[in-house]
Amino acid sequence: MGVFVFLPLVLPLTAWPVARLAAQHLHPRTATRLLTALAAVMATCSTVCLALLMVVGTAQLPGNPLPDGWSDPEVRAAVPYDEVAGRAAVPTLLVVLAACAGTLWRHGRMRRRGHAALAGLPDTEVAVLPDGEPYAYALPGGPRGRVVVTTALLAHLEPAERRALFAHERAHLTARHHRYLLTVRLAARANPFLRPLRAAVAYTTERWADEAAAEAVGSRRAVARAIGRAALVSRGTPVPTLAGLAAPGPVPRRVAALLAPAPVTRAWPSAFTAVGLAAWTAAAGTALSAMSSANSAVTLALVLRAATPL
Repeated sequence: MGVFVFLPLVLPLTAWPVARLAAQHLHPRTATRLLTALAAVMATCSTVCLALLMVVGTAQLPGNPLPDGWSDPEVRAAVPYDEVAGRAAVPTLLVVLAACAGTLWRHGRMRRRGHAALAGLPDTEVAVLPDGEPYAYALPGGPRGRVVVTTALLAHLEPAERRALFAHERAHLTARHHRYLLTVRLAARANPFLRPLRAAVAYTTERWADEAAAEAVGSRRAVARAIGRAALVSRGTPVPTLAGLAAPGPVPRRVAALLAPAPVTRAWPSAFTAVGLAAWTAAAGTALSAMSSANSAVTLALVLRAATPL
């Protein structure tokens, strides 16, 4: 395997340039899908890398349940600095798995609490809570999900802004933005180098819903006013993997984008632009990460098979 086994741990750095450039220059829908795919692939490869290193490190520990042949010098020679890397990978992988499990548990708990809070209310697409705290968010689940908004927030919005709010939250549900947000959050837990992608996707999903709301209500300015007013009084969403009109983030950038002409839909940027060069660099890094992980996994599997007694 050689040093290639370590590449998936550091190649997520190649995605950093595309994170901000994609959020600024690509259509929000394209940017969200691109960045989420990059984060998912790189996080998976990084986790596979840790698992491969853990196999080598665990095989050397006394009393391990693995075959004795897996601790032979031929196996350890497949990984550079096997003693240090292998032993360090064991607690690191456990931390990664625990962090991802915790994120999934918190996400599920908040969704359950959200649906429990709606018990007794009419089964409509929009659920209005009699709450003095102003907030709104899209709650997935069921056949279509539900838009949750409090009376306190509605009291601060004008009729046109309310329509923009409902259109924004429906866009989150229709496009299932919670899946993108959860994916990049798990990816950032798996590899801290992917945190810029998590922040970028949190922004692009909101921009995606902004554009969908502007198209639905026919007024970009009305959506901009709704975002600005909601941001001043709202406390955001109850959990980062849920989406809402006043989610934490660069609200002035969102408002400025809505006051500008609508973004042009482009499937893939030209390589002769800054965002195109960054996207191709991140794509190359992703491909190299996947190839390195696959090569290391196959190589180690062959080595372990040869070392396993019949």
